[in-house]
Amino acid sequence: MKKLNLNLLVLLILTIPNLLKAQSYVGHSVDNYSGVHGLISNPSNVVDSRVKADVNLFSASVFGGSDYFGINVSDVIKSDGGFDFESDAEKFPSNANNFFLNADILGPSFMFNLTPKSSIGMVSRVRAFFNINNISGELYENLADNFDTNEDFMFNSENLTGTIHAWAEVGLVYGRVLVDKEQNFLKGGVTLKYLQGAGGVFINSPSFTGDYDATNETLNTTGSLQYGISQDFDNDDIEFSNLTSGFGADIGFTYEFRPRTDLDSLTKKHNKYKLKIGASITDIGSINYKESVVTTYDLNKTVNASDYDEDTEDFLDDNYTSTEETIAQKINLPTAFHFLADYNIKNKLYVSLQTNLSLVKKSTTGSNNIINSVTLAPRLETKWFSIYSPVSFRQYGDFAWGGGLRVGPLMVGSGSILSNLLSDTTKTTDVYVGLKIPIYQ
Repeated sequence: MKKLNLNLLVLLILTIPNLLKAQSYVGHSVDNYSGVHGLISNPSNVVDSRVKADVNLFSASVFGGSDYFGINVSDVIKSDGGFDFESDAEKFPSNANNFFLNADILGPSFMFNLTPKSSIGMVSRVRAFFNINNISGELYENLADNFDTNEDFMFNSENLTGTIHAWAEVGLVYGRVLVDKEQNFLKGGVTLKYLQGAGGVFINSPSFTGDYDATNETLNTTGSLQYGISQDFDNDDIEFSNLTSGFGADIGFTYEFRPRTDLDSLTKKHNKYKLKIGASITDIGSINYKESVVTTYDLNKTVNASDYDEDTEDFLDDNYTSTEETIAQKINLPTAFHFLADYNIKNKLYVSLQTNLSLVKKSTTGSNNIINSVTLAPRLETKWFSIYSPVSFRQYGDFAWGGGLRVGPLMVGSGSILSNLLSDTTKTTDVYVGLKIPIYQ
């Protein structure tokens, strides 16, 4: 079996805050001039757009965090490189801590009008997701510290799951105006995706309990743990060479209420609505890795914790009975529901309310999921320039406040940069950047 090294999961958890130095499209995707980026959350945005055509050259997005760590960004800045993440970050351990990270690189992509009532597009992306759900924060901290503690502790993890997955996708987008009568306007769109999976790692434990005896340095555990790896997946060097095919889809609709009486005098370069409502489901589908190696450990045992030395897999192999099998493991995409209400306050001033909800249960083995969020974003929107300041309430109790702007072909921003600078305990963070060629109506 190819060496997985479960320390990869611990390593990713430790390095999440250091990886978050690039991007997320929070606030930008609702811009009526967002072009290709609007297709990611709702494919119906491809038609009746304020851009006649749009070509993405390169964009990148990263979004991540945890309800276990809380970081004071000001302390990091003032430390001049001396910030010790393990000792200086505030911690919030529980029996069900969660860690998450997703990276999205948008490659060459485009959209353009076919007819006055239909449009098409093509979106190419490389994506990577990491989730670990319902892990004991107390256990994780002691694994990271090699059980260097003088205190007893207990833990109880129910439905522990974790998935790392990397894949590329090419999506063909089609949108059409369905209703265009007086004050009511409705359009729909669909994206059909061809997926190329680079592979993944997954763990699962329905029930995992234990207690640590500091005097005798023993760890008594009950339950079972299953982990697997897709064929030829190298966690030290993820490559898009030996790929596995799959299929996916997005579907969405947008309704606009257009009370103005002078619509005939307006061209496609103008927004005509007072209220816009959009709904979509994204990332329907999965990739089936046919020769995945799965190892199941029987954890009903008392072991010597002093033997643990930074290698989780070796510790499991040396102390617990295991079975191994080769199976077909399906890894589900992070299917999600998106809702948008966008209101035109006056002239070029807008305010949007956007909700993103995961349709994947955290307890589902071999699945990634987004974190649920609600975002309120006022913005000033013009053809060549937009500025927005989104305020989000994110799952696991985090509040985020950010800002971003679009200037012609360049966009940059973050949905959390202001709260990151002001808060003493930042739990999530995101930033984004992109360069494109927009051709306006």
